[in-house]
Amino acid sequence: MEKILDSIVGFLWGLPLIITILFTGFYFTFGSKFFQFRYFGHIMSQTFFKLFQKSKEEENVSKGIISPLEAVSTAIGGSVGVGNMGGVATAIAVGGPGAVFWMWLMALIGMLIKTAEVTLAVYYRNTDEEGNPYGGPTYYMEKGLGEERNFKFWIIPAIIFGLGIFSTFPITLQNYTVSEAVSSTFNISMVSVAIVYVIVNYFMILGGIKHLGKIASKIVPIMCLFYILSALFIILKNASLIPSTFALIFSSAFKGTAAIGGFAGVTTAQVIRLGISRSVFSNEAGWGTSPMIHSTAKTDHPIKQGLWGGFEVFIDTMVVCTVTALLIIITGEWSSGLSGATLTLTAFESGVGTIGRQIVAIGTFLFGITTSSGWYSYYEIILRHSLKEKVQLKNNILKFYKAIYPFPGLFMVLYAVKNGLPGKYVWYFADITSAIPTFANVFAILLLSGTFFKLLKDYKARYLGIGKVDPNFRLFYEDLQKSKSTHM
Repeated sequence: MEKILDSIVGFLWGLPLIITILFTGFYFTFGSKFFQFRYFGHIMSQTFFKLFQKSKEEENVSKGIISPLEAVSTAIGGSVGVGNMGGVATAIAVGGPGAVFWMWLMALIGMLIKTAEVTLAVYYRNTDEEGNPYGGPTYYMEKGLGEERNFKFWIIPAIIFGLGIFSTFPITLQNYTVSEAVSSTFNISMVSVAIVYVIVNYFMILGGIKHLGKIASKIVPIMCLFYILSALFIILKNASLIPSTFALIFSSAFKGTAAIGGFAGVTTAQVIRLGISRSVFSNEAGWGTSPMIHSTAKTDHPIKQGLWGGFEVFIDTMVVCTVTALLIIITGEWSSGLSGATLTLTAFESGVGTIGRQIVAIGTFLFGITTSSGWYSYYEIILRHSLKEKVQLKNNILKFYKAIYPFPGLFMVLYAVKNGLPGKYVWYFADITSAIPTFANVFAILLLSGTFFKLLKDYKARYLGIGKVDPNFRLFYEDLQKSKSTHM
C-alpha cells in the first residue's frame, strides 16, 4: 500500500508539477518586478499594521460579506493548522531538515502567486441573487477564460479544480490529526475527541460564512501569537544551537540527508519534493482555496485584498512553519522516527516538559477546528457557483451539505481506530488531493496573468504614486461588463 501511494504522490508531485509551480512563482515575481520584496514594507503596512484598526474605507464599501480582516483570518485559520504542525513535522521527518529550505523558497515566491489568485478572485467575482459577492478559481475560469478570452473549454479546468477540492471532503486530515494529538497527550480515546470536534465544528459553521468570519477574526490572531511565542520560548532557550540548525537546513537542502537515528535517509530530489509540496499544502499558494473566501471581502480594489493573500503566505510559512521547523530540529527530535503532530508535540515536551505538550495539544485542537471551518466556506462557494441559476436546489443542497459536513472526518478516525492508519498514509492522501486542483488553478492564473499585471499597475498609480491613473480603467469585471452594455 505504501509503495503504491508513494508512486502516485511521486508522479503527481514529480518534476512536472514542481517545475510548473516554481515557474509560476518566478513568472509573477519577475513580471511584477519583485513586488513582494521591493514593497514588503507597504504590504505589511496595508495588512499587519491594520489588523486591529477599523478601516474607514471598508465602511464605505457596500459590496462584500465580511471584512478584509475576517477574510484573512478565515483563510489563515483554514491554512494555519495541521499543515503547520503535522505537515511540517512530516516533511522534516521524511525529507530531513533540508526540506525547510524549499518550503521557504516556495513561500517567498508563493506570496506573489497568492496575491495574484486572490486579486483575480476579487476582480472576477460574481454577485448572487441576494447581492452577496462570491468568487474563486471556477469563477475566473468561467469569466476570464470563457467569456473574456473565448476559451470554450474553460469548463474542463473548472471541473478538475472542483473535483480536486471536493476530493478532500471524504479524505480530511483535520479531525484525524487533532484526535491523534489530543488522544496521545491526555490519554483520551480518539473517538471521544473526534465527537467533540464534530460538535464544535457545527457551532463554527452553522451561522454561515459571515458568522465564521467574525469568530475567526477573534480566535486566529490570538491562536497564532500564542503558538509562535510558545515555540520561540523553547528555541531561545537553545539559542546556542540556532546557527548549527540553520547550517544543517542549508547543507541538507542540496545534498539530502544520511540515515541517522530513526531517520531513514533521503535524496536531494525527495527533499525538494517534500519541501515544496508541504509548503503548498500549508500556505495553499497556487492551490486556489483561500481566494474563495477572500473574494467575499469588502474592498474597493482587488489588489488590496491580494496583499492580504501575500501576507497570509508570509505568516503561515515564514513565521509559523519556521518556528515549528526550528523547534523540531533544535530539540533533536527530527531524527527520532516520529512524524506528524506527534513529532511536534514531542518536541514541545522535550523543550518545556509535559505542560508544553498539553498546551500545544489544545492549540492543535483550535488550529484544526479553524482549518475545518475555513474549508467549509470553500466547498460552499464552489457549490454556489455550480448551482448559481437553480436557487431553490442550491439552498436545499447547501442545507444538506452543512448538516453532513463534519462527518467524513469522524469516519476517518473510526476507520483509523478500527483498522489502523499510520499518519504518513494520511499525508499521502493530502499530497494527492492538493496536487490535482493546483495544476488546474495554476494553468488558469498563468493565462490570466495579464489582467493581474494591469490591476497591479493601476494600484501602483493610485496608491504608490507610480505612473498615471487611467480614469476609464474598471476595477471589477462586473463593472466592465456594465459599462460595455451601456455603450451598446
